[in-house]
Amino acid sequence: MTWRRAARVALVLALPLVLGACSGSGAPSVGVTIGDGSTGSGGGTFALSLQLLIALTILAIVPSILLMATSFTRIVVVLSLVRSAIGIPQLPPNPVLLGLSMFLTLFVMAPVLTAINVTAIQPYMAGTISSEEALKVGAQPMRLFMLSQTREADLQLFLDLSHKPRPDTAEEIPMEVLLPAFTTSELKTAFTMGFLLFVPFLVIDLVVASALMAMGMVMVSPTQIALPFKLLLFVLVDGWVLIVSSLVRSFGL
Repeated sequence: MTWRRAARVALVLALPLVLGACSGSGAPSVGVTIGDGSTGSGGGTFALSLQLLIALTILAIVPSILLMATSFTRIVVVLSLVRSAIGIPQLPPNPVLLGLSMFLTLFVMAPVLTAINVTAIQPYMAGTISSEEALKVGAQPMRLFMLSQTREADLQLFLDLSHKPRPDTAEEIPMEVLLPAFTTSELKTAFTMGFLLFVPFLVIDLVVASALMAMGMVMVSPTQIALPFKLLLFVLVDGWVLIVSSLVRSFGL
């Protein structure tokens, strides 16, 4: 695979949302030609230095795309709230929490990634569609996923903030409106789930604190006494399985 083809495949994987937003807003196309335009002479359309620059730029914005356009935000926030509710801020450690969030994100996004691969990447690799068509087609599964998880009120909010009229169809919603609306919806859903997870642990804290007050043990920290009971409850109900299954099912899987 040549550098130019590798760079374009990376664009198909990482930039369908960004370029979809540009194409949806009617931005003019920009072409860059370096050298004599002959790929055989080594001075083709994209020089090696420009290809490396594109690859580094894509690597720099991939984390933002991951946070903004996938299920990662909801998953990592809920898992962080569970850790705080249990009362052990250091356990599970951050690498474990981020790793679990990443694997759950890949599991949830597997149908979307499969659709992108089948409809955009494989036809582009086979040479049946151009890179522009691959980017446009590859953005559609991501758009459908985000629309299915975004509240209408959040979409309307960002449409009002952008001073744009309400679109007639979902396909007309600009990406610069859909992305922040999706993220806001994900945060609201994550905090709602976190509140429900906090309630049983809060009840244990209140019961332990009341028992210590009744026995006159005011100098004993209720947190230290309640922690074993919270861990016991979490293990007895198989807490991690319940949380993971609830997170996955919350995306409609």
